[in-house]
Amino acid sequence: MLIALIARDKEGALQTRLDNRSAHLSYIEETGVVSQAGPLLDGDAMIGSLIILDVEDMDAAKTWADNDPYAKAGLFYSVELVPWKKVIG
Repeated sequence: MLIALIARDKEGALQTRLDNRSAHLSYIEETGVVSQAGPLLDGDAMIGSLIILDVEDMDAAKTWADNDPYAKAGLFYSVELVPWKKVIG
């Protein structure tokens, strides 16, 4: 099941993002369920994340999202998990 994780950073939280980026990228690599990922941008500024998870169900997506080092560090003011269907690519 593909799930789009759309997360918005708290205002002024760039340093939190930078401080936890290495752990976040390691988590992505270690878990093996991320098919695509990248930051949401406002100009050149990173303001959130879009991550496509390939997981068994919504519970697995919630567990993954809760254990993301960015989430544990309190980076996000909102996280949305939405079932997604790949059509192109």
